[in-house]
Amino acid sequence: MFLLVTGHQESDGAGDGGTGGEGDDTPGIRTGRGTRVLKITGFALAGLLVLGAGAAGWAYWQLNDNIRGVDINNALGDDRPAKPMTAASPDPSATAEPLPTGSLNILVLGSDSRSGEENQALGGGESGGARSDTAMVVHLDPGRTAATVVSIPRDTLVDRPACPLPDGGSTRPVSGAMFNSAYEVGGPVCAVKTVESFTDVRMDHYIEIDFSGFARLVDALGGVTVTTEEDIDDDRSHLTLDVGTHHLDGTEALALARTRYDIGDGSDLGRIELQQHLVKALLEQIADQDLLTGPARLYEVADAVTGSLTTDTGLDSLGELTRFGQSLKGLTSAAVTTVTMPVRPAPWDPNRVVADEPDARELWASLK
Repeated sequence: MFLLVTGHQESDGAGDGGTGGEGDDTPGIRTGRGTRVLKITGFALAGLLVLGAGAAGWAYWQLNDNIRGVDINNALGDDRPAKPMTAASPDPSATAEPLPTGSLNILVLGSDSRSGEENQALGGGESGGARSDTAMVVHLDPGRTAATVVSIPRDTLVDRPACPLPDGGSTRPVSGAMFNSAYEVGGPVCAVKTVESFTDVRMDHYIEIDFSGFARLVDALGGVTVTTEEDIDDDRSHLTLDVGTHHLDGTEALALARTRYDIGDGSDLGRIELQQHLVKALLEQIADQDLLTGPARLYEVADAVTGSLTTDTGLDSLGELTRFGQSLKGLTSAAVTTVTMPVRPAPWDPNRVVADEPDARELWASLK
């Protein structure tokens, strides 16, 4: 708040610091009082700046502290697919560090691994269990103006490799294991190692968000609009929707992402199709909102995301995540292609699937 104080100069202005000369009745500002007022105003403004900087600093610390990091690179060492060729070195004469533009492969998991009342109320796992409920490999093309999202059915049977554990031991390798068991037995490190093992594609980053985080993100964005092509009445996900367009809140959107038994043949493939529609709808919802014009809304969205986020150590700070997000400014939902890893029923178990070769191998090769 700014204060403006004016006074009237007395005719003998000699002793009070007036601006007018002797006998001058011109209104003026009294220097002594004016100086005090300017000092008070200056102190007030300085205080507001300090408070503002403190609030911004607290918000940054809070958001940065929300993020959990896992050192996947150190855990897996060199026993991994090769890194792709890197782009040319940036111009050393540039005044600002350019945003990264190289291609990336990111393993994104939606999990019920976080214990707590909020997750359990939404259908998450108990404190003793952990599963990857949704798995997608996001491939960003060079330039990061186009992307391919490959969904991996959680019912896929794979050869799960031995994975290092934090205590120095390792999990045992298993042939024909459920894909989502990798996270359950060895967490993010084993999930990444298993994906790299059957795709032969290096995962540059890892991002995981739990049930409550996803629901809070959708709510912070004001909900999400989706169109369903058939009626849904799934008593397991507790979702009932008529065919048509619906605006869903966070809990409803999460239920849609988990629905499988009342759509199509009840397999995981029908659920994946719903999840892919939901991903595109969320991208459009984010693009339609100018979050930078509303700091409170921006903080709410950022807090929802970071509060339930686990990443590899290459993305586990707010600064790193911000630069990553800025590098995607040219990516639109129209430039995002969603596909599912080619699979076929497992010969020995009709309730499970295996990679359909050579189609699956060709798909993964295209992402290198």
